[in-house]
Formats: sequence, C-alpha cells, structure tokens
Amino acid sequence: MSIFSRFFGRKEEPTDAAALSANPAIENPLSLQVLFAAPLSIAEDTLAAALRAYHPSMDRARVEIAPDMPEILGLAGWDKHVVRLVGFNAPYPKDALEACVAPAHYAQAVKDEVRGHASHIILYYAGFEEDPLEQYVAMAAVAGALTGFQAMAVLNEHAHTSLPAGVFDAESLGEESLDLLRTLPLNMLYCGFVKYEVEGVQGVWMRTYGADKFSLPDFAALASGHDEGEYYSNIFNNIMGYMLESGAELAAGHTMQIGENAFMKLRDPAQEEYYLDGPGAVLVAEIITSDEINTPE
Repeated sequence: MSIFSRFFGRKEEPTDAAALSANPAIENPLSLQVLFAAPLSIAEDTLAAALRAYHPSMDRARVEIAPDMPEILGLAGWDKHVVRLVGFNAPYPKDALEACVAPAHYAQAVKDEVRGHASHIILYYAGFEEDPLEQYVAMAAVAGALTGFQAMAVLNEHAHTSLPAGVFDAESLGEESLDLLRTLPLNMLYCGFVKYEVEGVQGVWMRTYGADKFSLPDFAALASGHDEGEYYSNIFNNIMGYMLESGAELAAGHTMQIGENAFMKLRDPAQEEYYLDGPGAVLVAEIITSDEINTPE
C-alpha cells in the first residue's frame, strides 16, 4: 500500500504489517504545530535516528516521507503511536500564531524570533493509543526530534499556547524524556493559560484552554491584576491534574479547599460573560471564605 493510502488510513490495498498506517477511526485528531527558522529540509533517515535516540522505548521508531514532493507529507511512529507530519515552506497563519505566542510564558525576545519563522510542520496524532495525554506526549517527542532541523517553537493552537522548541530537545531532557513530558504541567502545552482584559470589566480574566481534549472543563477566574497569573495558573493546573489522575468530577456549585486558608466555589459563566464561551465547558472559580464551603447534609 502506498504511503498516501496509509497516511489517510485507507484499507483498499494490502500492506506490509510492519508499515506505518494511520488509524482511520480518529475523526478529530489532537495536533501540535512546529515552527522552523529555515525552509524545510527533513531527511527521513536522520529524523528516524533522532526518534530512536529520544528515549529507550522508541528504539524501533520509523519514519516515512513521501518522495518527490515540494514540501512534507509523512508518517512517524513506534509501538502504538503513529504521527502524521504535514509541512509547508511558509509561515504559520498569523492570527493563529499570535493566539499561541502572545499569551505564552517565555521571553519577548524569543517570541519575536518565533514570529520571524520561515516554515512549519503540523503534527496530527494518528495512532492507536486512546489516552489523550499519551497522544500529546508522542507528538511532543516527535517535536523534540525535530529540534535538530532548526525547530524554533512548538504550538498547540487548540490550547492557545506555545513553548520554545528547545524545551523538548533530547539532550536537555535526557533518558527520562518521555517521563518528563508526561509530568509536564498541563497548562504549559497540552492545555493553555491565557490572561485578557474585557472592556467594561474591572480586573483581568484568566482562563485555561484545551481541557476539553481531556474530557475536563476549562477554568476561569476574574483576578484583580496581571500579577495574580502565577497564582491562578498553579491552582487551575493542580485542579485539572487532580481530576485527570483521580477521575473526580467537578461542576457548578461545588466548593473546595485550595490552600491552608484558601477556598473556592465554582459556577457557570453568567449570560453577560459570553466571552468565556467554548470550545468546551467552562467553570468560573471564585474565592470564598471557609464558612461558605459546602457541608455534607
């Protein structure tokens, strides 16, 4: 079966059992986007070697790139994982780029360099792992292997966030690379954390994006100023991490203790808070006193 048939998960032709083939059952795949400083020049064997060296469990990683194409269309994979690569010798769309770079938490000088990128590759998860965290980890590993090809930044457009590509470099992560990617705070890349001001509203709204991909709600809060960003980012990351690990469910009306003397209540967004809508469910967090905590009946 040709790489084009396997890229789209078609089954109309017989194929080598060892060949990489996309999972046709995935309709809305998770995705990450990798930006590069120069036009794309990805060698199949070099990328495969970088993947095999990324982590001991990836020592049988394979890469196949369609030949005689002006840009990039390929597959990378190991074990249950398959990742589609679609590359273009053009900058990423400007509005989508800004939505990921502007709110990100790294130096302005680095952001300016990222804005000047020359090309990009979109990674789509196309394997057979059902856990969204493991899907993101697999794509982040491919992004890490791409750092050797002048990758500058890794974006998650759905989550409105990005990180410098060097964060994923194999040398900086070492032999525990995949373990470190699994324990990356959710709102660093797999989800995002955005601060913005709304005309006519006093304070700064802070919210997460992308939690819907984990079947979790996103969280929002109206802070008094930008300086509370780290405070709310840590709270939301801890709550989402707890929900993901424990399977606990939270909904409007629930209250919780978030610190030694700190408490929080969750509510649905008000009708006039339309700017908090979507793409999935959003819960607004409000700081309350201890006597407002729900008590068992």
